[in-house]
Amino acid sequence: MSLVTKAIGCAKKIKHRFSDRARQNRPVYLCPVRRIERVALNERVAAMTFDDGPCALPANPSDNGKPLTLNLIETLEKYGARGTFDAVGDTSQNYPDKPGKEGSVFWGGIKFDHYPDFGKDSFGGVKNCPELVKRILDGGHEITSHTWAHVLFGPKPLVYGRRDPLNKTEQVISDLTEMHSFMKDNYGYDIKLSRPPHYVDNTKDGFSAYDAYAVMGYQYLAASFDGAGWLPLSSYEAEVEATWKPIEQKLMQDPDYFCGQIIFQKDGYNMARRSPVVHGLEKQLELLTEYGYRIVTVSELLKMCPFADLSPGDENFGHAKKLLDMGLCICYRDNTVRQQNLLTRGELAMMLNGSKTAYKRIELVRARKNPASDVSFRHPYAAAIACAVENSEMTLTMGRFVPNIPVTPAEFASACKKHFGCDITAPTAPVSRAAAIRALSNAL
Repeated sequence: MSLVTKAIGCAKKIKHRFSDRARQNRPVYLCPVRRIERVALNERVAAMTFDDGPCALPANPSDNGKPLTLNLIETLEKYGARGTFDAVGDTSQNYPDKPGKEGSVFWGGIKFDHYPDFGKDSFGGVKNCPELVKRILDGGHEITSHTWAHVLFGPKPLVYGRRDPLNKTEQVISDLTEMHSFMKDNYGYDIKLSRPPHYVDNTKDGFSAYDAYAVMGYQYLAASFDGAGWLPLSSYEAEVEATWKPIEQKLMQDPDYFCGQIIFQKDGYNMARRSPVVHGLEKQLELLTEYGYRIVTVSELLKMCPFADLSPGDENFGHAKKLLDMGLCICYRDNTVRQQNLLTRGELAMMLNGSKTAYKRIELVRARKNPASDVSFRHPYAAAIACAVENSEMTLTMGRFVPNIPVTPAEFASACKKHFGCDITAPTAPVSRAAAIRALSNAL
């Protein structure tokens, strides 16, 4: 392994540790877009995602074998598994550009990504691989959006400082819409989940992937376990082993370790222009099958359990799932319900109106318009509070909303009645999120 490759690997690990720590200390807010990493499932069921395809080239450029994506599909089906293919549309528009150095993050292009490789864009993406798209769908697998052109949503100077990102949120939405429309128009297929290129969330104009996904009606497709294969090692054999050895070790330590997890994989080449996952996948599936796991699509996993902290055995699970399926914003951005928390006024406004405020939020931020004297236009609940006040569901007191104080039973019942037009039996004070979810579910 080269020093550059080691540095990249270390940088990625440090970044993930830092991000995880920062996420733990960051305040959480209800959000219509949930970051789906893993779910609280007590069964041996997991999901696998495959990024950057479909790929019509062989798994390794020196081979003359079948397309990489077809290899993955056939291996999955051999074990009765269904995969989630996080696909791109077409990267051929990402020129002029120059090829980058092999083994670096710019291996596929200096200014932009090119899949499956520089100058070979016509062998990748849903636009150029109709047979593979049809084969994915006919096999019961899932396609999610890794965007149309795989251009960064915003700048990332530390790692991708030489890349040209998109400039505005509207461009992000346009790119996502192009992918969505292509799949809908050509295959009658509705995309529900999306993963940003290289997990870069923040846009140049002050918004993020979450804002774009809210407009699209998407959930944020993340992952909880790295299936490896993207990082070049000293040999191909070492790369293949790196795809399955950590899975074996985790299973030996805890046979239930992968319950509800989403495993990240590649449907494309690593930085050494080869794809060890095509050989490692069989061993991964062999191990997981040996321990009694089923591999399903992410959407199937979410049907079984959509929450990160509320399992199907919980007494409130059915109530929470009912409200979520109805479109109510009951989860925090990290996909937790945190049902023991007290329900605040801001959360009530967001719970009722959050799923309909995507454009309202963009409008408030662009106009720099505060919905209340004590609520900034950038507050995560600003748009929902504006809607709740405009609809007379909730009120201001001397121009203030006071979003962080617990809601009273009377406020809860009144706001829900005005929103849904039906009587709600108010929970007793203080109003926990569990009690609010249960009361609202029983009324609806």
